[in-house]
Amino acid sequence: MLAAACMTGDVMTEVLWNRMTAEELRQKAVDDAIVLLPVASTEQHGPHLATGVDAFLGNEGCQRAAKIVARNRPIVVAPVVWMGLAEHHVAFGGTFSLSLSTYHRLLKELCGSILQAGFKKILIVNSHGGNVAALNAMTTDLARELGAPIATTTLYSLPHESGAYAEILEDQKTVRHACEAETSMMLASFPDCVRSDRIVEAFGPMGTREASLAPPLNLWRSFKELTPSGVLGDARKASATKGERLLDVAAELLAAKLVAGEPWG
Repeated sequence: MLAAACMTGDVMTEVLWNRMTAEELRQKAVDDAIVLLPVASTEQHGPHLATGVDAFLGNEGCQRAAKIVARNRPIVVAPVVWMGLAEHHVAFGGTFSLSLSTYHRLLKELCGSILQAGFKKILIVNSHGGNVAALNAMTTDLARELGAPIATTTLYSLPHESGAYAEILEDQKTVRHACEAETSMMLASFPDCVRSDRIVEAFGPMGTREASLAPPLNLWRSFKELTPSGVLGDARKASATKGERLLDVAAELLAAKLVAGEPWG
């Protein structure tokens, strides 16, 4: 797990919102810092991973990206939103889930607080597949309701689109669920949250649809109907070495966009 601060020249620069004082945050706002708001979920992740996977990895990815960006411009990582839209995982237990209306209201209030603190650029960084469709729709609503250029992304979107993850992973092109990718990243950054003795059981169908695409005919189904193990993919192929590369690639690609001024420039 990364330290919360990074070196810029000879000065240690803090990037985590909740490790700064209010005065320090006011100065960050004056300096036109970007705010990354990680949004995730707390839900089942198979027999071998802790329920906090999405929150842990989303926060880790944002910190890694911020560490790179901070060499060039001010940036702050807000506390992770650890709950999201996860009704499809509830049947396994261990899962929190919000309604769509509550989730919309929550993100509106949180982004509103960031704006009231003086910040102007907010990027919501998602790390849970179940949030993707809602965030795509909410991008317009949040910008209109708050009168601010609220942007959204999913942490794994840029690596998927670039083909970078396909070069690292053996059996999949991008992140599935409790899979080779997520298990590798957890082994790299949060190995104490991996039940290594249960990885032998951690496999399931791969799934045929890319996560970024909506099905041509859409019907809600419990995840338990898709995979009795709670896994999409094969965690038995995971390694900490792969996980380190997956996290770094995601951070580097996101940081490059932010340093270039995207998506606001």
